[in-house]
Amino acid sequence: MKKDNKHTENNKRQISRRDSLKYITLGTISVAYLAGCSTPEEIEDKIPKVKKNYPGISEEDIALMKQKFFTDHERETVRQLANLIIPADNRSGNAEDAGVVPFIEFMMLDKPENQTKMRGGLKWMDFESLSRYEKEFIKCSEEEQQQILDDIAYPDTARPEFSQGVSFFNIFRDYVATGFWSSKTGINDLPYEGNMANVWSGAPQEWLDRLSVSYDS
Repeated sequence: MKKDNKHTENNKRQISRRDSLKYITLGTISVAYLAGCSTPEEIEDKIPKVKKNYPGISEEDIALMKQKFFTDHERETVRQLANLIIPADNRSGNAEDAGVVPFIEFMMLDKPENQTKMRGGLKWMDFESLSRYEKEFIKCSEEEQQQILDDIAYPDTARPEFSQGVSFFNIFRDYVATGFWSSKTGINDLPYEGNMANVWSGAPQEWLDRLSVSYDS
């Protein structure tokens, strides 16, 4: 009976494909319209535009987009860590440029059951940095930060003592990738041109020769 109940509870916690698309869309909206806002007044000024362009958005989602989850220290950790995962290159900007930080913050507010893992993982990053370098993660050099990531980014080869960091980094990396590739920056980086009509130029000449046939001139 316990096994059946557990299975049922797991099913309840699963996110459907439709829900996941909703979260990506809402997260991207918050990035597109609210990422540059620094005060509640600035957010309020942009809300009418959000409602106009996305008439199906709920008041509950609007309320979430106005809230903050991360402390200033946590947000800076998220920013630096996200940029290490997706740095800027000659094709596009970094994770921060794509609005990944407000995207992750929105996801934490929308799915509060993930908040403990996120906050605990960010604390682990600081704990590990303090243990190695006697300073918090955001105060480390990029080389020092990268050394920590090298120990937790590859689950198959990571040492057992880094299991908590590995678990957090896998989750965090998924958030960064989802936020980046659902943003305008990420889509332009692909580049994705949308659905294109198929163009058929006929059967290969090799097969026409084998069958001793040809197209009429």
